[in-house]
Amino acid sequence: MNNQVKEFKDYRAKMNEKLLADNNLVIKRIFNLDTNAYAEGALDVKTKELLGLVASTVLRCDDCIKYHLETSYKEGISKEEMMEAMGIATLVGGTIVIPHLRRAYEFWEALEESGQ
Repeated sequence: MNNQVKEFKDYRAKMNEKLLADNNLVIKRIFNLDTNAYAEGALDVKTKELLGLVASTVLRCDDCIKYHLETSYKEGISKEEMMEAMGIATLVGGTIVIPHLRRAYEFWEALEESGQ
């Protein structure tokens, strides 16, 4: 597995475990809401992940972008679909999101290399 992908996944898993073990009801409910929001519904999971990717890019959250890229990749979203969504994100977010676009592209390549 590509080191960049592995480091992100390991850190996220470790810290999520610690946060949830702290037994804070509000945090647990937020995590649950987040999980359920991206479940199959009137919109399919792929569409929801692309929406999450665009929102995360506009909000300039690199961890969120990586999370949605990873899930999008696992859901079978093509590089072309991802880049089209990132084009919309860049249009809406403006040139300030270009550094996030660069890092997103780099992380997508890492996902491709790792086969994750």
